[in-house]
Amino acid sequence: MSRPFVNWSGSLAFTPSGYAEPTDEEEVRKLVTRVRESGDTLRPVGSGHSSSPLVRTDGTLVSLHRMAGVIDKAGDRATVRGGSRLKELGAGLYDVGLAMDNLGDVDYQSIAGATATGTHGTGLGFGNLSTQVSEVRLVTGTGEVLDVSATSNSELLPAVRLSLGVLGVVTQLTLDLQPRYDLHRRAWCAPVEWTLDHLADLQHTNRNMDFYWYPRSDLTQIRTMNRADGASGPPVAAAGRTPKSDGWYEPRELEVGPTHRTIPQDRELPFEEIEYMLPSEAFPACFAEVRRRILDRHRRTVGWRVLVRSIAADDIWLSNAYGRPTTAIACLQNAALPYEEYFRDMEAVFRQYGGRPHWGKKHWLSADDLRPLFPRWDAFQAARRRLDPDGVFLTPDLARLLEEA
Repeated sequence: MSRPFVNWSGSLAFTPSGYAEPTDEEEVRKLVTRVRESGDTLRPVGSGHSSSPLVRTDGTLVSLHRMAGVIDKAGDRATVRGGSRLKELGAGLYDVGLAMDNLGDVDYQSIAGATATGTHGTGLGFGNLSTQVSEVRLVTGTGEVLDVSATSNSELLPAVRLSLGVLGVVTQLTLDLQPRYDLHRRAWCAPVEWTLDHLADLQHTNRNMDFYWYPRSDLTQIRTMNRADGASGPPVAAAGRTPKSDGWYEPRELEVGPTHRTIPQDRELPFEEIEYMLPSEAFPACFAEVRRRILDRHRRTVGWRVLVRSIAADDIWLSNAYGRPTTAIACLQNAALPYEEYFRDMEAVFRQYGGRPHWGKKHWLSADDLRPLFPRWDAFQAARRRLDPDGVFLTPDLARLLEEA
C-alpha cells in the first residue's frame, strides 16, 4: 500500500511505490528479501523530522513505529526497539530507573533515525546520540539479521552506530545509560559580545550550555543545564557557576525535572535548518563571518535564530564530530519564509572553516565534497558494499551523497 510522505517542515514530499509497517523483525527480514529479489529499493524512515532527502524513494518506505519500547535492561544498559520515539523512550527508561546521557533539542525522532543521522545535544563532555550506542541489531541488504557489538562483528561498530540507514534496517539498539537523574535548566539574555567573551567559561562550568543568537536584536539567549543533585558531569563540575552579569541579565529558573522532559523543547512552528559542525578552534572566526554576513545581507529576511552548541569528539566513521572537539552552528528559518539563498551563503562560510554538514538537515554537498571531510570515508563505503551489495538501500539521492562521480 502506498501513501504520500511529507516531512515535518513540509519541504520534502514524495510518494513511494509502497509503504510497510512491520511489527517484528521477521517481517522486516521478509520485506528486505522481497525488495532485493524484485530489484527495487527500500528506505527506513523514522519520524520524518529530517529535512534532507535521506528517505526519499520511489521504492518502498518502511516505518518501524510499531516496533517500539524497551526490550530489557542490565545494569546501566538497556536494549530498545529501533522505532522507539525519543519522547516515549525517555519516559520508558525513566520508569526502569535509567536515563540517556544527553538528548537533542527536540524529541520527535525515533532512536534509530536519530542515531543514524548524528542527532546531538550540547555539552563539552557529550558526544552525539550515536556515541551512547554499544550494540546494534539490523537486517542487512541481503536479508541477514546481524548483531554488531564490541564482541560480535566489532569491526563494523564504528559504521553501524551512524549509518544513514544504508547498511540495514536497525531493529534494536543497546544503549549505555545513567541511573535516572534530574536537571536544573536556566536561561537568560545577554549581548552577543558578552556571550562570546564568556563562552569558554560558560561551557566549562556547566554540564550543558548553548546559546541562540537573534539577528534582529543582535542579542543572545543563553541556556544552561546542570544536575539538580549537584553530581559532576564530565568533564566539568555541575555546580552551574555563571560569570558576573554587570547587570545585563537575571538568570531565570525555568525547570527542574527528568532529562527527557528538561532538555528537549517543544517546536510547534515548522522550520527549515542548516547546521554545520566545525572544529572548535575555528568557531570564533567562523561565527564572526556568519554574523557579519547575516547582518549585512540577510537580516531583513531572517526571521529566526542561530543556535550554537558543543559536541565531544568521537571515533564513529561518519560522525560530524569524528576526531575533533566540535562546535555546531545551526541557522533556523521559519518554514513559511524563503531559505535557500540564505542557507547557501551560510554553507559557503561553513565550508571555508572546515565544517561538516549535519546529515539530517539542509546542505548541498555531494560525495566528491564529503569524502575529504571524513577520514574513514572509504572504510564506511567498504562496509556499505559488504552489507548491501545489491544497493537495496541506495536511492538516487543517496548515490549522489555517497558515490563519487
